[in-house]
Amino acid sequence: MSLIKKNDQVPSWSNLFDDFLNHNWSDWTNRHYSDTNTTLPSVNIKESAHDFEVEVAAPGMEKEDFRIEVTNGYLTISSEMKSESKTEDKKRRYTKQEFCYESFSRSFSLPSSADTDKIAAKYDKGILTISIPKKEEAKPKPVKQISIE
Repeated sequence: MSLIKKNDQVPSWSNLFDDFLNHNWSDWTNRHYSDTNTTLPSVNIKESAHDFEVEVAAPGMEKEDFRIEVTNGYLTISSEMKSESKTEDKKRRYTKQEFCYESFSRSFSLPSSADTDKIAAKYDKGILTISIPKKEEAKPKPVKQISIE
């Protein structure tokens, strides 16, 4: 077997062909896009012994832009923003008017161990954090020492 030295700073034809041949061309789903063809925000989901934490990367938004709902065991995070700007210049006879609509919706199935009555959310520095506590019976119990008689 011989070793091949590879220089990552110079693009090589093999990388181009590998990328082309290894691409899943049959995947025509829109799983990374919302209904409005905008990309969905990235999400991190963390689990600890006492709760679940969902982090949604959504910079440039305000906490009022979000809607969080729990329905039939699903957590749904959605947002819809509308903006409009208009510029007029009567001397030059032009009017410019722009509309912008952005929306997304993501749903997550909640485990039966989630306490849906105590879900809390906060938005800080572009990150929406949703805390989902676990039910008491789902939390780990401390080690119990049993005495022998």
